[in-house]
Amino acid sequence: MTSVPPDPRLVIEPDLLKPSPGTRIRRYFLTGLVLAAPLAITGSVTWWFVNLIDGMVKPLIPSAYLPDSYLPFPIPGLGIIIGLIGLTLLGFFAANLVGRTLIDAGEAILHRMPVVRSLYKAVKQVFETIFSQSGTSFRKVGMVQFPQPGMWSIVFIAQEAAPEIAGVLPGGAEQIGVFLPCTPNPTTGFFFYLPRSEIIELAISVEDGAKLIMSAGLIQPGQMAAKVAAPARGESAAAVERQPSA
Repeated sequence: MTSVPPDPRLVIEPDLLKPSPGTRIRRYFLTGLVLAAPLAITGSVTWWFVNLIDGMVKPLIPSAYLPDSYLPFPIPGLGIIIGLIGLTLLGFFAANLVGRTLIDAGEAILHRMPVVRSLYKAVKQVFETIFSQSGTSFRKVGMVQFPQPGMWSIVFIAQEAAPEIAGVLPGGAEQIGVFLPCTPNPTTGFFFYLPRSEIIELAISVEDGAKLIMSAGLIQPGQMAAKVAAPARGESAAAVERQPSA
């Protein structure tokens, strides 16, 4: 039985699977961009934050106590260190009876100011809720049907509705507050209440949910950072699979 030679048009030459010089240069550039861009952005944001805190704290310290007055160069981050020490001492001072009495007296004065008291109460309640050890705000991620049935959106699950709010809502079901963030900025969005039965909880962290929203679905939960070379290899494999077999 004689063997039939394969059709030359269906034979894939090994050289065709090798990336061209232009493809390799583009791959190297994207690899460098993926490595350098996050470092540059993180460094810039960190440097801006350090300078911001230094600019707020250093003017409050007498120049005689600042090392910058005796050195030919400024020390970045000194304001953050002083701020951390100051906040720690303030918390220690507020933990004893004398400090608690002075703070209560100051809050009593603020509560007598018509506009300031509302702002102070709101801001204080937000910070107490965020930094509370027993709070459960935004520790779960879920999905709800929004903006119409059949379309599902990622939400951050807050707390149950207070009796004053749940009592006026129709249905009498257990109402849960959820925050629907926007893409790509998850700090803005919509907050609303809906029955618990209409919320599907997801077994992912809030951080993974925020990444999913900020990337518009490109970064899936639990997905590790893919190498830039992987798409190129995937394209080559896909091209081989599309070739007809002998």
